[in-house]
Amino acid sequence: MSDTTIQEQQPAPDFTLPAVGSDDVVKNGQVHLQELQGRPVVLYFYPKDDTPGCTKEACSFRDANREMQKRGAVVLGVSTDSVASHQKFAEKYGLSYPLLSDTDATVSQLYGVYGEKNMYGKKYLGVNRETFLIDKDGVVRKIWHKVKPDEHANEVLETVDALKL
Repeated sequence: MSDTTIQEQQPAPDFTLPAVGSDDVVKNGQVHLQELQGRPVVLYFYPKDDTPGCTKEACSFRDANREMQKRGAVVLGVSTDSVASHQKFAEKYGLSYPLLSDTDATVSQLYGVYGEKNMYGKKYLGVNRETFLIDKDGVVRKIWHKVKPDEHANEVLETVDALKL
């Protein structure tokens, strides 16, 4: 568990994670955030591959990805699922952007999105659905703590435009 709180206008913590996805971003089977400086990054954390809410969110980013790319933005999805799980998820839904595997939740904790959750009265630890918009200089410009999966990608795209990233 982490009490790390990332704030807007602070540098985004750097990390390297195993990943599947586009070769222009994934190098040697991993993504290193710092290597993406010079491009805006949409870093979205989600609880689990191939579950209803996460599938809606992933597909909304898939559908918005071409517009994100036109603006030079890189979309990165992060969960604690394995690379093999991400590969199946990406293939099943045609997800063309990288999915990063944070199996030990280190990066999720670093970004303060890993914590106690409650479903049907059962408490457990997991990843919260949150998104960080990082500018070309590696600074967090916007954080969404409460995300509606099916509308979120368009909301992020509007913010990329509004902030002229």
